[in-house]
Amino acid sequence: MIKLIKGFHDILPDETPKWSFLLSSARNTLERFGYREIIPPIMERTELFVRGIGEVTDIVEKEMYTFEDRNGENLTLRPEATAGILRAVAEHSLLRKDPVLKMYAVGPMFRRERPQKGRFRQFFQVDAEVLGDDSPYTDAEVIAAAHAVVTDIGGRGLIMEVNSLGCPNCRKAYREELSRFIEKHLGELCGDCRRRYAVNPLRVLDCKVDRCAEIAAEAPVILNSLDNECRRHFDAVQDALGMLGIPFRVNPRIVRGLDYYTRTAFEIIHEEFGSSKAVGGGGRYDNLLKELGGPAVSGIGFGIGLERLALVIPDNDERFAHSTQVYVAPIGENALETAFRLVNQLRSAGISAETRYSSKSLKANMKIADRVGARKVIMIGDDELSRNEVTIRDMLSGKQESVKMEKILQHVQGDKE
Repeated sequence: MIKLIKGFHDILPDETPKWSFLLSSARNTLERFGYREIIPPIMERTELFVRGIGEVTDIVEKEMYTFEDRNGENLTLRPEATAGILRAVAEHSLLRKDPVLKMYAVGPMFRRERPQKGRFRQFFQVDAEVLGDDSPYTDAEVIAAAHAVVTDIGGRGLIMEVNSLGCPNCRKAYREELSRFIEKHLGELCGDCRRRYAVNPLRVLDCKVDRCAEIAAEAPVILNSLDNECRRHFDAVQDALGMLGIPFRVNPRIVRGLDYYTRTAFEIIHEEFGSSKAVGGGGRYDNLLKELGGPAVSGIGFGIGLERLALVIPDNDERFAHSTQVYVAPIGENALETAFRLVNQLRSAGISAETRYSSKSLKANMKIADRVGARKVIMIGDDELSRNEVTIRDMLSGKQESVKMEKILQHVQGDKE
């Protein structure tokens, strides 16, 4: 038997109603906030992610699924959605049609990282982006949209953690201060962090090696290096979140794992996930679109992992419980043709209906009706056929009644006159 690739997962039929609910709820929430869906491909040229994410990041260095195709071109399965969306914006000149774009995408991402609870090497993500508006109110609205995506599906006990990563000007001063701090601890850092220190010392703050994380916890924070404009922006974001009643706290240690973030960065935290508590996160990226060949337009966005989101709500939530309106139970060989005609007549009328042609006994049929969550069971046996009737049982009340063949559709639809 050929088994599943490590870090990938099957979404089985019993799980898909929950996933359909998550996707539908996320789409409804984002469209309520004015976002429109975009569907970029899952594969892009490797250089897009190297330029967009940053060459000295764990994603680019260790986690991307990259290969050379038959023409010798380096291609990569997308590890995140923002770079591909911005590539589409630049390539199709979408900002000419609308100077402020609000878009979302849903689909699989691929990273070869260590599998853990709610985290896989192929994972599904809801991604949302706003381009062309650098107001702190926009930052707060994006954070509110991310919070709403999670709370609308029933997530509770969540808090938004926010930080500011400053602009290139204040980042330069902070980088110098951070480099002086890290230099004192170089001998204690892992090999990757010693290399990162020479290229981008901020990446040291994102290392998961225990000793590196301990050192990072003592490092200076960028909030103390913000210039006046970035400080005013971050203060205004916090004020706006307060106006909206969004629960948040400032976490000066948030750096996120991507190089393109500027100013506002945030994460959606759920305490039940232990050491890795983030359900999703995002931030502002005011220079990324220009770096990818587009106009010099600001942007902000977020991503939420659906696997992690699925852990927030119970499997038996009634909002996505699978159910069938009608189960047609043919009892004996003589009833098969009638059951075949009836179940497909019901489906043509827009009624979800199911049957099994291999289950001949009433007991076997009732077990199947329970399994598919049927609300009503239409029983057809030799007695019913002789009277040109069926017996319909309401599975909730247990009430049974006989109904003429020609009245079945009306009865099921609720019109018994």
